[in-house]
Amino acid sequence: MGNSRGVRLPKPLIMLAGLPDDVELELRGNTIVILAQKTPRSGWAEAARMAHAEDADRLLDAPTPTHFDEAEWRW
Repeated sequence: MGNSRGVRLPKPLIMLAGLPDDVELELRGNTIVILAQKTPRSGWAEAARMAHAEDADRLLDAPTPTHFDEAEWRW
């Protein structure tokens, strides 16, 4: 492990905590917290629902038409 340190946790403790194989470490002050690894984009669906409910899911800038939009696109 080079200059790193390893920590061994008893399996019953890991099971009680419901930790999967992949975890994240977080430093809070002088305390190291072990958390279940978050899935990619976790919470995005709820954030999108909240933004829609607050009418905050609009484009920041108006769409800018391109040459394709103005001259080539046909319905």
